[in-house]
Amino acid sequence: RYCLLSRGLGDVYKRQGRTLSLQERQMDVLREKHKLMELRLAELMRIGQENDQITHKFHTWTRSLLLARNDVDLPHTLTTGLQDVFSVPHVTLRLWGVSEEFAHTWFAAPVSADSRLFSNGLTTPFCGSNNDFEAASWLEDAPTIQSVALLPLRLDGAAEAFGLLVLGSPDAHRFTSDMATDFLTNIGQTASAALSSMLD
Repeated sequence: RYCLLSRGLGDVYKRQGRTLSLQERQMDVLREKHKLMELRLAELMRIGQENDQITHKFHTWTRSLLLARNDVDLPHTLTTGLQDVFSVPHVTLRLWGVSEEFAHTWFAAPVSADSRLFSNGLTTPFCGSNNDFEAASWLEDAPTIQSVALLPLRLDGAAEAFGLLVLGSPDAHRFTSDMATDFLTNIGQTASAALSSMLD
């Protein structure tokens, strides 16, 4: 019994050829835990700073919508704002069911029944590769678009969409199927609220 107890108290570890006592080993473990906590804290601070930047950009974009001089300027202000503030290479949109005064505008150009059905089926933004979507053809330099984010535009509680906001990039990794869509959802909801005044 004495031998077993002595052996327990005398546990030793090896590090770089040197024998460590149990206390030294415990200190090493604590140092590793402390290092991991510092790394985690640094990561949280980085995420917090990124969120602050996104919030500032979202505020800047929203403010530009409020400053739009009239309804017909709003779609242009909305799309160019997303390009400039969020550095999205290509942005456009289409609306259907607009008032007669907007019927001949670029954003009320004809949209196929398939694209309308696709938009109605989106409950969250779609992000991923450009699989020859009709909506991608609405963008400038359409043949170069490798990835897209498609945001349905609808009134709160409405089953059917009244439009589609399209973000595109020649970078295949800019919009991917595994990316979070919470922020894009906020953009879609804000855009929907701003553009709803143009509906018939």
